[in-house]
Amino acid sequence: MKLWHWGLIALALIALALVAARQVFAVQIGEAAFKRAVAENVGRDPSADLPDGLHLYVCGSGSPLPDAARAGPCIGVLAGDRAFIFDVGAGSIRRLTRMGFPTGRTEKLYLSHLHSDHFDGIGELMIGAWVGGSRSAPLPVAGPEGVAEVMNGFNAAYRIDSTYRMAHHGPGVANPDGYGLAPEVIDLPAGPGSRAVLLDEGDLLITAFLVNHSPIEPAYGFRIDYKGRSAVISGDTVYSENLVAVSEGADILFHEALHPEMVAAMSSAAAEAGAAPLSKVFSDILNYHASPVEAARAAQSAGAGRLVLYHTVPPLPSKLLYPYFLDGTGEAFSGPVDIAEDGQLYSLPVSGGAPKPKNALN
Repeated sequence: MKLWHWGLIALALIALALVAARQVFAVQIGEAAFKRAVAENVGRDPSADLPDGLHLYVCGSGSPLPDAARAGPCIGVLAGDRAFIFDVGAGSIRRLTRMGFPTGRTEKLYLSHLHSDHFDGIGELMIGAWVGGSRSAPLPVAGPEGVAEVMNGFNAAYRIDSTYRMAHHGPGVANPDGYGLAPEVIDLPAGPGSRAVLLDEGDLLITAFLVNHSPIEPAYGFRIDYKGRSAVISGDTVYSENLVAVSEGADILFHEALHPEMVAAMSSAAAEAGAAPLSKVFSDILNYHASPVEAARAAQSAGAGRLVLYHTVPPLPSKLLYPYFLDGTGEAFSGPVDIAEDGQLYSLPVSGGAPKPKNALN
């Protein structure tokens, strides 16, 4: 028998031996892997390893339409060691926690508007920030008029649950004074060009500005500036001159995007299938979102360094759909354009450099 035949037989025997060993020692292998993962991850703060700068966590890049890969809209922001969250869609806090964001240190949640898909993950944030951060004061939540009614509803809905946690973990972990949400109204004047500085503390500036998501009024976008680096989060809006003005020179623009031809096709298909209410919903949402090309135009007019399309409609379950969704954006914007995916981290170090996404899911 030729030498290479014996080599193949030897390799096959080794492979069989490895398979057999894995089956025999499956419990031990699993236990060792688990202990290693625990030692490397539990109790660690991965954000401590980041350089000083502005860091943007894509904790939710989806919309109300079901999407297995995307949670509801959410952007976590670290400015140095200060933590903020902008919108908190369903499933986003689990994503954010897996990304290593210090949820327990969240200083404030900012809501762009009071559409439910932008706040329906707040229950998980409220409990996680309270117990995980051993808070001694309720979590501040800033949003449009009506935010107090919504937050008081969550406070009431989770009150019974909070008593269980207090009794189980004790006041050192579940401090009764730290339970709940403390609403704050962002009240901007109506009209074009409306904006206001919400936080101005040395190197950190957070600005809210009015966008057009009519008939949902008011609706806001946000700009975050930290030590010379800047990011803008659009919230839900059509093409907005106010957004363009506020976004001038931003390093990165997170802009929502709805592809009108794709959604119109879904509306027609629903109508043909006899699902008239669903068809009307798809038709209705065409008039209060920006298209990918309009978002690209906004980024170009603002002179933004990078455009990231989030809150994407419809769902994009395959990257094969990305070129169709992005068609025309390259002609409208001269910089890089990304379709946001949950788990992406964009870092803007104070030392400089263009932001590029990396996968931060643990």
